[in-house]
Amino acid sequence: MKSRRTSRSRGQVIFGVGASVLLTVLGVSACSDGSDSDSPDSSLPTTSLPADAATGAPIKVGFINSEGGSFASFPANRETAQAAAEYINANAGGVDGRPIELVICKQQEEPASATNCANQMVEQGVVAVVVPGGAQGPAMLPILSGAGIPYVGPVGVTPVELISPDSFMFTAGLPGVLAGMAQYSAQNGIKKLALMSGDGGGTPAAISAIGNPIFQAAGIELKVVPIPTAVPDPTPQLTAGLSDNPDAVAIVGDANMCISVLKTMQTVAPGKDRLVVPTCVAPDVVKAVGGSVMEGIKDFTTVDIYSDDPDSVLYRSVMAQYAPETDIGGYGYTGYQGVLGLYRVIENLTGDISPATVTGALKAAKDIPLPIGAGLKFTCNGTAIPQLPSICSKTLLVGPVDSEGKPSNLTSVG
Repeated sequence: MKSRRTSRSRGQVIFGVGASVLLTVLGVSACSDGSDSDSPDSSLPTTSLPADAATGAPIKVGFINSEGGSFASFPANRETAQAAAEYINANAGGVDGRPIELVICKQQEEPASATNCANQMVEQGVVAVVVPGGAQGPAMLPILSGAGIPYVGPVGVTPVELISPDSFMFTAGLPGVLAGMAQYSAQNGIKKLALMSGDGGGTPAAISAIGNPIFQAAGIELKVVPIPTAVPDPTPQLTAGLSDNPDAVAIVGDANMCISVLKTMQTVAPGKDRLVVPTCVAPDVVKAVGGSVMEGIKDFTTVDIYSDDPDSVLYRSVMAQYAPETDIGGYGYTGYQGVLGLYRVIENLTGDISPATVTGALKAAKDIPLPIGAGLKFTCNGTAIPQLPSICSKTLLVGPVDSEGKPSNLTSVG
């Protein structure tokens, strides 16, 4: 009985985390479109794409993007998704030889436009909807679920996206990050971890509630240290957080918080191992803190863009062919990851392809390679994190970054 109560309580906390926490883990911030990222590196290897064109009646797949609003706009998500669809249709043979028609709708991160997009998907008769991120799941998912249309994405942002039987999220977001950090700590002799968290939307309390059982099970002491929003100098908070001499410091926050904490650590805690989410290795952070500060930081991520892994080479090749002006180093990869991930689930479907058959394929999906995931796989049977049955994997990648913030030698944890 005690175990069930603990599990239920933890699940309720996770469900109440809200969009602000998970948007942080997604690596995006308000009004960002990734335009400040480095331009694509032409020196990275690419490959020629095979010619295997799809023909016949197209299969409609919806794509709802956060774009054009005053709070958040991510056009690169759409551009990478369109590139993925073009690759599927021209080079990968489509779904049973049929092309995918990407039905795109832009919502402005508010319920009215999101509701309109969901209704459009129902009217258009799509077989699934890919959502690369955003906080409008509560407006969209009930409409799509009511029509029997599966809701798919690389990571869930809102509670309903993490628990609905019609939602399929390929990676684990915040719970996966915390599990990965706990496993990494246990494997590397870290007994005490101080986690610096942006103090907004109840984030520190949520991280404590989710993280404490995970870290305790790994034999590690977790201390969550709130960093007030927009504080220019977090020295007092960092000093207090480091008072018991932790073995390492983790950072979960937006780019501005990452900059202030990393700069301050150079004074108050030089040499400490640093575990971070992708926002902390973004180009604007690298530019602000300097390459020498970045080197050696451990990035916990679900994407491998820069290596020679075949899936990374494929991503760069597809982008070079179909979206050469889109920055591969920003956060737009989520569109590609969502569309190609869905394709890898349904590519062998035959006969009548409908929302019902796509849902069945998703529920049966086992060990599907995550696009640009350097060997990560997802299985959508609801067991990866039982409290969050929509999550299809709890594993992520970790590796040290170089002076440009690019991770290398990525290995799986979680």
